Amino acid sequence: MAFFLAQERTKERFSLLLLDLEEYYFEQHTAYHVTSTLKKQRKIRGSFKICSKSIIFDPEELAEPIIKIPLRDCKKIEFVEEEKNSFNKPGPSAISILSKQVIYIKESNVIAPYRNEREEKTLTFQLEFCSKTEDVVQTLLQLHRASCLEKLGDQTAMVSQSLLSVHSKPRNFQSVAENPHMECAVEMVMPLVCNPGHVCVTDKNLYFQPLNGYPENVIQIKLHNVRRIYKRRLGLRPLGLEVFCSENDFCSDIYLKFYSTTDRDEVYYYIATFLENHAIEHTAESYMLQWQRGHLSNYQYLLHLNNLADRSCNDLSQYPVFPWVIADYTSPRLDMTNAATFRDLSKPVGALNKERLDRLLARYRGMPEPSFMYGSHYSSPGYVLFYLVRVAPEHMLCLQNGRYDHADRMFNSIGETWKNCLEGATDFKELIPEFYGTDPSFLENRLSLDLGRRQNGSLVGDVVLPPWATDSSDFLQKHKAALESQYVSEHLHEWIDLVFGFKQRGSEAVAAHNVFHPLTYEGGIDCDSIEDTDQRIAMLTQILEFGQTPKQLFTSPHPQRITPRFQNITRSSSINSPDAELSPASQGEDSSFEDLTEESRRLAWANMESLKPVSSHKIHKDYSRWRRVSQLKEFQRSMSFSNMALSSCLILADSKTVVCSSWDNNVYFYSVPYGRRQDTLMGHDDAVSKMCWFEDKLYTASWDSTVKVWECNSDSFSTHKRSQFNLLGELEHDAGVNTVSLNPAGTLLVSGCKDGAVTIWDHSSQRTLQQIHCHSGTIHQTDFSPDSRHVLSVGADSCMKVIDVQTGMVISSVKAEEEQRCFCWDGNWVLCGGQSGDLLLWDLLTNTVTKRIPAHSGAVTAMWMSELCTTVITGGEDRQMIFWKLQS
Repeated sequence: MAFFLAQERTKERFSLLLLDLEEYYFEQHTAYHVTSTLKKQRKIRGSFKICSKSIIFDPEELAEPIIKIPLRDCKKIEFVEEEKNSFNKPGPSAISILSKQVIYIKESNVIAPYRNEREEKTLTFQLEFCSKTEDVVQTLLQLHRASCLEKLGDQTAMVSQSLLSVHSKPRNFQSVAENPHMECAVEMVMPLVCNPGHVCVTDKNLYFQPLNGYPENVIQIKLHNVRRIYKRRLGLRPLGLEVFCSENDFCSDIYLKFYSTTDRDEVYYYIATFLENHAIEHTAESYMLQWQRGHLSNYQYLLHLNNLADRSCNDLSQYPVFPWVIADYTSPRLDMTNAATFRDLSKPVGALNKERLDRLLARYRGMPEPSFMYGSHYSSPGYVLFYLVRVAPEHMLCLQNGRYDHADRMFNSIGETWKNCLEGATDFKELIPEFYGTDPSFLENRLSLDLGRRQNGSLVGDVVLPPWATDSSDFLQKHKAALESQYVSEHLHEWIDLVFGFKQRGSEAVAAHNVFHPLTYEGGIDCDSIEDTDQRIAMLTQILEFGQTPKQLFTSPHPQRITPRFQNITRSSSINSPDAELSPASQGEDSSFEDLTEESRRLAWANMESLKPVSSHKIHKDYSRWRRVSQLKEFQRSMSFSNMALSSCLILADSKTVVCSSWDNNVYFYSVPYGRRQDTLMGHDDAVSKMCWFEDKLYTASWDSTVKVWECNSDSFSTHKRSQFNLLGELEHDAGVNTVSLNPAGTLLVSGCKDGAVTIWDHSSQRTLQQIHCHSGTIHQTDFSPDSRHVLSVGADSCMKVIDVQTGMVISSVKAEEEQRCFCWDGNWVLCGGQSGDLLLWDLLTNTVTKRIPAHSGAVTAMWMSELCTTVITGGEDRQMIFWKLQS
């Protein structure tokens, strides 16, 4: 389990979990604990550890308990020179400690609640190297004076001086073959504890050397193995840095806390610069796109969102949070086809029970500012260890001062825990990733821990599972299947809105009954602004123990996942209502042929890197300004329509009529059989920039800031009759419209303007669905993905933007090295024509160029792709048209 990798670095019984909050372990010495009786003297060999708030003796004999002596309870610490025994013979010098409390841990090597002896007792320790004894006593006396100070701030300052003296010692990390970049003091962060030391970054490695040599003398991470690196908010301050040497695991290789943001940022940028050549920086939007299209599971996507929101398995106050998804823990069989089986993901846990919510809202309305609905959080260190106590008992003992919780308040039953989350007055907790993993050990008492006896007389053992689970492994398997189920996939975005999204804060949070204590939110308080050190430490302690709301990742509604049910919607669907489903292209009568076609397209895009030119034609006296062509055979004749450039052309389904638009404000219809112009539509007050055609309707975009919809009878073209053009609608814009396109079903229209705005329209109602100002300059082209879920746009600002149609959210933004003028895409892959004349194949899931294909000597301004994606035609400012074929 990832939570414990840090503990696996050492086999010692001692761990930093034996220390108090904000306590540091300085150094250790081999020593003997000397005990005397009337008959004999006994020496127990072990490790004498000096900590900032205590002395810890870890004996080598496993049957002997670890001894912890709090410094604040020490009444006397003395250096005893040449101690004399009962035979009046001189012995080695020793350390004598008189304390009013001694704590015994892991007696008989069993993890159990600590045993405290609260009576005066003298303990004697002899160091193996006696020459150091007097120096050790002086160090203990200094730390004892610090522990006796009334103010926490004064204690912290005095301990910091001791840390500083250790930090100032010279370090030797790297080999002579390495060039050091920087070195500074840091702390390594692990669950509930921090360990001070030094970090050094060279041109090859990242080193961390703990000042106490625990758990290793030096931790080394090769820079070329690093795959991800994140800045972290730690204790509400921007001081953390977490390094991962894996792509998907949510357990990092090291988590560092710096003493200044400047040092943290310098190390971050140095490593990030090194990683540019072999690591990809992902954003919430790029992960969202992968998840929407099925390339990430629900589980993987939630892990990535937690990671981006500063949630880490090394920080229990910000541990990854996962939702309850099942509401049925009583049935003998889990029915995942029944919606009642699942929890309502549109509501926080505190709002799932209406009666309880009514009571909470009544209190909230009468509460003075700052008001909040819930007095506890959905994730905190206590809740994390509530779930993990069977595999992390030492962490629970550390958190609760050496004790377990009362047996009836332990994690005894999944069904009982869910019931309490629904009905308890202060219980609103969510789950953790382990509930959807593959390791069931956190549900089983494999360590045979004595966790207490409940009021009904039963011992706390394994977690009681729902009737529908045969064992803990079966529970995890079914629980994860529920997370990936159709219902959860369709509704998970609603929970993301609450925890990571736009319903996390403000009026939307109030409306969603999702308001927690102000101290749980990022920016809720600036601890550095609190001048009184004691108050600042107390406030920070309260925040860390209470829990923290994740960093907000989205400020607009999160789009829904594309699931198989949505991918089979017919053309009759519309999106006139907010809850209606989007309309992809209609399904053919022969579904097997449709599946074959789709598979052919997918394979073609996968093989797009093998695109090769087969012929080229130089046929224009000026460069091509058309945007799309459909068929082109051998050159037969030329025709001049206008004294001004043509901006767009298309050929109708009968292959007999070509439609061209021009900068002279007109649209021209050309008869191929008769070889002459057949009709002219004078439709706009400025240049016609782009056209599209669907079922006898012509859509024209113009720099006069409109898109017009015309009804045209295509039969009249084949009979060579004059056409009747009826204006069906006019879509107004704030700036000149440079491009327009339809979705495959012809139900949605998207336009791109000179001011950088993308507008999505419902064709039937001519209503604006979304308007997004996402470019800083003219938009060259916009187009829907084949499933109509997304729109891609490219503009003069060299950016490519992917927009979710349902929410209007920009879910992917790529800044290209050059301006992209035109494209074809399948939703994941984009073939772009660039200003340089090259064709670029982009993978939108990673935002990377996978292939650059030399094409034109000037900008590529037009591109067309065949139905099965095997043929491409491009046109450019070099007056060339190039035909391309996929090479099998």
